[in-house]
Amino acid sequence: MESVASVSLDETSFDPTEFSWLWFLSTATYGVGDVVTTIALVQYSVVVNEANALLRAAIESFGLWGLIGMKLVALLFCLAISLAGARDDDAALYYGPPAMLAVVGAFTTVYNIRLLVG
Repeated sequence: MESVASVSLDETSFDPTEFSWLWFLSTATYGVGDVVTTIALVQYSVVVNEANALLRAAIESFGLWGLIGMKLVALLFCLAISLAGARDDDAALYYGPPAMLAVVGAFTTVYNIRLLVG
């Protein structure tokens, strides 16, 4: 059985350049936008707290590294699903994770900015 990590997109029907752009967009919105604005809220807002109980517990236990670690785990989990989708030639599993992360990341980034501005 082939592991997800050893999948080459050259062996699938999906375009490696498209894959890179999909994951660049999801990393920019979820991995950078959401993380940076969440850190700003946690560090500089006295009235706004992290709403996600799991992230709040990670921040309370490990500081900002807990937040970054949880976001990284989610990002890598979705990447593994996307690669498995490519291996199985399943478009929903291939496109779904980066699209979901991009939408969630864009929404939470804008929402966090709204909370920061007041």
